[in-house]
Amino acid sequence: MNRLFQLLLLFIHSCVSIHARVWNDTGTGTIVLEEAWTIPELSTQTGALNVSLQDIHNQRLTQMNENGIDYMVLSCASPCIQGISDPATAGAMAVHANNVLASQISNSTHRFGAFAALSMHNASEAAAELKRTVGELGFLGALVNDYQQSGANNDTLIYYDQPEFDVFWQMVTELDVPIYFHPRTNVATISTLLYAHAPWLNSAAQEFAATVSTHILGLCTNGVFDRFPKLKIIVGHLGERIPSDLDRIDTQLLSQLPLGMPMLLNVSTYFRQNLYETTSGNFATPLLRLHKETIGLERILYSIDYPFVNIPSGTAWVNGLDKVLTPKELWYLKRGGAIKLLKLND
Repeated sequence: MNRLFQLLLLFIHSCVSIHARVWNDTGTGTIVLEEAWTIPELSTQTGALNVSLQDIHNQRLTQMNENGIDYMVLSCASPCIQGISDPATAGAMAVHANNVLASQISNSTHRFGAFAALSMHNASEAAAELKRTVGELGFLGALVNDYQQSGANNDTLIYYDQPEFDVFWQMVTELDVPIYFHPRTNVATISTLLYAHAPWLNSAAQEFAATVSTHILGLCTNGVFDRFPKLKIIVGHLGERIPSDLDRIDTQLLSQLPLGMPMLLNVSTYFRQNLYETTSGNFATPLLRLHKETIGLERILYSIDYPFVNIPSGTAWVNGLDKVLTPKELWYLKRGGAIKLLKLND
């Protein structure tokens, strides 16, 4: 019995040592936050992309090792639960997906973390599932794929910037975890109206940023950050274009204040206090420079958008930033900001 106890202590000590080496503040490896994963029941892809999405420990981990990625936060590929209109089906599938992901990374928590998938049909139920995944499964927050579609014809859209979602945002702030807002393809009604004339603008070229940025600005203008000043929201793809246009956004919204808009501050302030952006799928160095000046490097985190963007491309770009960032700034972009936001040292 004593020998078994000694071996158990040795095993625990080795796990702690591995974790300490990964999160040593002098480390050089990267941490990435917007990296997609799925299960067969939710997959909308085929072929090699579908294989890559469902893989964790084979080619994904191999590429992480080859490209100096210490830690990857996994989340359910879009549209995930936000593409399920039936509330009961959506709720059950969210629980299932979260349990599967927790099981698949349970032996590799020093390399992989997770953002929960949530059904957003009901704010109280979403809050409860977030609390379960953070408290029982060790998840680091949640990722929502923009609005929740609902209704018999998939044409009822649920946004999370209305007062009925305050119960959810209250739980988020109590747990002190971030919520990642990720784009989704629009439901057919909207997609046809907006992009039938130019279908090549569907998805990442225009649709994604245009749609999810409206949701983020809805959070701002409807006073969510005023009611929950400690709320932390992450936006991908270098902020879905919002930080590039903050001057115009602030100026134009200022004229709306007398009309009863609930927002107390301005979008620039929220982006410096409540919002974070990642570089996922947008490796534009001039834009990074602009955003560093506009919102501050402390609000910017490195990510890739794997497997929709290949890992070596991101690695080559971020390592090449040693020509435009100081060593301290580059370290913060690559890992320091994520360690702080996700509380990985706790």
